[in-house]
Amino acid sequence: MKLKRTNKRGYVFELAKREKRLLLDTLKLYPLVPAAHHRLTKSSAGENHDEDQRLLEESLAEQRRENRRQLESMLAEPERFRETESGFQFTLSSAQVEWLLQVLNDVRVGSWLALGEPDEHTEPEVTPKNVRYVLALEICGHFQSELLAALGVEQSAHWS
Repeated sequence: MKLKRTNKRGYVFELAKREKRLLLDTLKLYPLVPAAHHRLTKSSAGENHDEDQRLLEESLAEQRRENRRQLESMLAEPERFRETESGFQFTLSSAQVEWLLQVLNDVRVGSWLALGEPDEHTEPEVTPKNVRYVLALEICGHFQSELLAALGVEQSAHWS
């Protein structure tokens, strides 16, 4: 995926046919970060902690359902992906780029969690059970990198 141009409507990216399929297949994993991963506090102190945590999880679940609906709606728009000779033109507004970054981040972090939170020096063992998370981690990183570059955000040297 490469930024082709920007205009008053937003950003126009060029995607190969295979990249479009990888993007759509990866986005199907959203939401991937488990609700229990989000904690109000690290300790469970306080008389209303369990109730407050339950409310947080319910709120997050509703937000994720709405994000999922928005994602499906956005990707189904007829003009979202325009076929070209070399693949597709993928158009996003500035707000949609930032929102898509958040969705991709959820899938990337969720994949990292599913892989046992490996550090940058430890490659997870690839198995038939976890291969989809290994791929999603890398694919999300690729798309996030391109979206951030379009926004003018430089990648740090240790980011890959």
